[in-house]
Amino acid sequence: MTLRPYRSTDFHALWELDQLCFTRDIAYTQDELRAFLDYPGAFTIVAEEGNAVQGFILTHLHRKVGHIITIDVRSDQRRTGLGSRLLAAAEERVREGKKDAIILEVAVDNLPALTFYKRHGFSVVRTIPRYYANGLDALEMVKPVSPA
Repeated sequence: MTLRPYRSTDFHALWELDQLCFTRDIAYTQDELRAFLDYPGAFTIVAEEGNAVQGFILTHLHRKVGHIITIDVRSDQRRTGLGSRLLAAAEERVREGKKDAIILEVAVDNLPALTFYKRHGFSVVRTIPRYYANGLDALEMVKPVSPA
C-alpha cells in the first residue's frame, strides 16, 4: 500500500469512495468535494494499491489548526491499519505546518469512527446541533499536536 499526494485524475475515484463510505445525506456532492480539494491550504493523501484507491484523507490547514474534512477507507481495508496510517501522515503534515491542533467533526451515531478517533488521542469538545443535511448532530473533536 502506497501513500501519495492527491492528483486531479483521482477525483472520481475519491468521490465514488466517499459515496460508499457515507450515507447520501452525509456524503459529499461532486461540487462539494471538488471545492474542498481545491481550497487554499488543503492537502489530500491517497492510499493506493495496484492503481486502485483504497482510502484517502482530506485536510485543510487553517491559522492554528489542521481540519480533517474527511477520511475514507474502503470497507475491505478497514481494521487493517490503513486509517491509522492516513491519519498519522496527515498529522505529520499538520505538525510540519506548525499548527497547534487537529480538529474534525464526526456524526454522533458513527460509533466506529468515534472509537477510532478517541484511540488516536482525540477528545470531544462540543456537540454541533443539526450539522448534517439530514439534521443529525456532529461531535467536534480535537487533538493537540506537539511541535515538530
